[in-house]
Amino acid sequence: MSDLLDIRRIYLEPAAAELPRGKEVLARHPDATIVEVESHQRIPELYGDETNVRRWVRIKREALVLGVKKTMTARPNGRSADFIAPSTANGCAMACAYCYVPRHKGYSNPITVFANIERITAYLERHVRKQGVKPSANECDPLSWVYDIGENSDCALDARISDNVRDLVTLFRDLPTAKASFATKHVNRDLLDWDPRGRTRIRFSLMPPADAKVLDIRTSGIAERIAAIDDFVAAGYEVHVNFSPVVVRDGWLADWADLLDHLDAGIGAAAKQQLAAEIIFLTHNRGLHEVNLGWHPKAEDLLWRPDLQQVKRSQNGDLNVRYRTGEKGAYVRALTDLIAERTPYLRVRYAF
Repeated sequence: MSDLLDIRRIYLEPAAAELPRGKEVLARHPDATIVEVESHQRIPELYGDETNVRRWVRIKREALVLGVKKTMTARPNGRSADFIAPSTANGCAMACAYCYVPRHKGYSNPITVFANIERITAYLERHVRKQGVKPSANECDPLSWVYDIGENSDCALDARISDNVRDLVTLFRDLPTAKASFATKHVNRDLLDWDPRGRTRIRFSLMPPADAKVLDIRTSGIAERIAAIDDFVAAGYEVHVNFSPVVVRDGWLADWADLLDHLDAGIGAAAKQQLAAEIIFLTHNRGLHEVNLGWHPKAEDLLWRPDLQQVKRSQNGDLNVRYRTGEKGAYVRALTDLIAERTPYLRVRYAF
């Protein structure tokens, strides 16, 4: 993991150091410089400093933030999951060029780990039990309430920093009415030993390798992700795929056909029987576009396409771009038709 993580500086909320999980994380990095901070959310040298764009990847590799989660909420979602669980981490050591988190947190955001895992798991258990039995099927799951445990981080990578994700998988293993769920671009085979008993859904994110080479920086290769699917199914995980983000460019549909053929050839009958897909076409952001120009301008040749995109102001005032209405619908139909042709067993949960 030295290519992804080489923790040299830990920004520490003192309260986190008093908790068992905080002590464990600190013990894993005895040589790291400790910098005490008032809040994990307000670290001027990490967040909001545009000069950090020149140190984008270095910060992700060398910095870790250790804090305490203050607010516990399970937000209703209703598409990928029924609820977004309170996060046990945010930020990431990977550097996908389309990631939305830098828009909100400010420039290169390394991993933040929350040390009060016992409070988070206790809140989640109470929330799940309060829901009772799911009254009817929906596109999240026919039987179980689904909780996304990795909205602002990649849980498979977080698991290399602390045992928070393992604690969540263990929690949901014994909750018969709910499932955990997270998307990942990182193959961490340590998770194969966790015995999830079907109560955790892993969504491996996939895109054509030509796109991933430019956009999925510091992630596991697409072939490696596909090769892991059978093993995770055999280990007791429910495994889905995320086709996200779908990027429209010359030859895009032919490359997706190749990817589907690779997926079909790379997984066995057990995986195919339970496989489902989420499809999310690219949404980009003007602010992130300008940031990317400072550290990875080649990505913007794919992501910033004014000839194909329209601008929409978001609720918080950001200027987002997405493929033009009408044309985007045609793109979605083209890809879903292709899936029906090449991988007819692959159920599309939603596409937008």
